[in-house]
Amino acid sequence: MDKEKKKQTIKLCVAVTVLIIIILLVAISMIRYEVEGDKNMPFNLSKIIVVSTAEGIEAEGDKKWNFNVYQNNDVYIYFDKNENYWGEDKTIKSLKIENIAITKSPIKGEVKEYMPNSIEGRLFSYQDEYIIQEGKLEYKGAEESNPQTLEIGTNGGSALIRFCNTGLGEYSSDSDDEIIHDGTLLEKVDVSNEDVQFDVSFDLVVVVDNCNYRANVTLQMPCGNIVEEGTCSIEKTDMSDVIFKRE
Repeated sequence: MDKEKKKQTIKLCVAVTVLIIIILLVAISMIRYEVEGDKNMPFNLSKIIVVSTAEGIEAEGDKKWNFNVYQNNDVYIYFDKNENYWGEDKTIKSLKIENIAITKSPIKGEVKEYMPNSIEGRLFSYQDEYIIQEGKLEYKGAEESNPQTLEIGTNGGSALIRFCNTGLGEYSSDSDDEIIHDGTLLEKVDVSNEDVQFDVSFDLVVVVDNCNYRANVTLQMPCGNIVEEGTCSIEKTDMSDVIFKRE
């Protein structure tokens, strides 16, 4: 009888030990997912390119040069197909840019978010109809990417959004022979690089065949000393801080 009890006790201990190990493995897996996110998405965020500069937008006046100075930051977002993905979610249905927020405001000016212009000519227009509403912008899946029609390639492609500081001042002059429309314009309205620095945050939501993946992105703008260099750009390829999770 004692031997039978010992056997039952041993079996119980083994079962409890196995259960504890399983619980620990599940807990470790959950914690790792929270920290690292999904490591086997059908499409990977391959790079984000930010191009920062400034330009003059024509204004009324009686001088040779009359314009308002805007500081622009164009954000190009690229997704590539994951060739090692083994699941069935093979196409991008849409890419949503949501929860757009200015988390740190510039000292001077007011930042507005713009979608690309849908008509021929300039890629961006500063009409109110192109201001992004409610912090949301959506690119639909298509044969190939086209920012002017808000489309992203279903097999991988790119999207574009502009963060523009529109309230930096008006410049009027008869003395300039030529005006270069870049970051050096900021000096003409007594604005420094530090005056226009701000931080942005937004979510990227990749909608594929059977599920969604969401991650938050934070960026500092402008991406360089545009007052001296005119135009600056940066390419972000290290996405270790961009954690995608299934919704």
